[in-house]
Amino acid sequence: MMRICAALAVVAVLGACAEGPKGPQASDTRVLEEAYRHPGPATITLITMISNTSGSGAHTALMVNGSQRVIFDPAGSFYNDAVPQQDDVLFGIRPVVFAAYKSAHARVAYHVVTQEVEVTPQQAELALQLIKARGPVSQAACTNSTTSLLQQIPGFEDIKVTYFPKKLMQQFETRPGVVTDRYYEDDEGTIVDGVAKVQL
Repeated sequence: MMRICAALAVVAVLGACAEGPKGPQASDTRVLEEAYRHPGPATITLITMISNTSGSGAHTALMVNGSQRVIFDPAGSFYNDAVPQQDDVLFGIRPVVFAAYKSAHARVAYHVVTQEVEVTPQQAELALQLIKARGPVSQAACTNSTTSLLQQIPGFEDIKVTYFPKKLMQQFETRPGVVTDRYYEDDEGTIVDGVAKVQL
């Protein structure tokens, strides 16, 4: 009985990992045309959606700034015609796109926590390769797939695999030099509504 309850709890917590349909696959040509690299050092940023009522985690994503900046949005629901997407990878993450991504997820029910760590160019490039090769992630496996990916990057081998977004966020809190930010909005609705309001 305890195992059944635990399994149901996982499903309840992670249901937000897939609330809407994915868009069409972008061509490799379009991905190259829209490629963007943010100025400054190479970074890996953990993105966690947190419930404003229970404090529990609802979704995990990972942004990497290497030779280009992308968001690995496993089993995510963000889609916009202006943002090329292949499987669970969003390309061309210019500042306006990143702001739109956060805005689409933040609402009265959830806020968005970002935790950025500076990495070497080699770490960032390996992360990009792993993200692009990952393929689509199944529903409720956003954090599990992210932790499994991070473990393959030198310097992140200590990350423990988990299905719970907040547990991964807590692991990131202990990383040297981490820069944490919390983003709030007070609008109602769901992620689908949030995506619909995005103007790019």
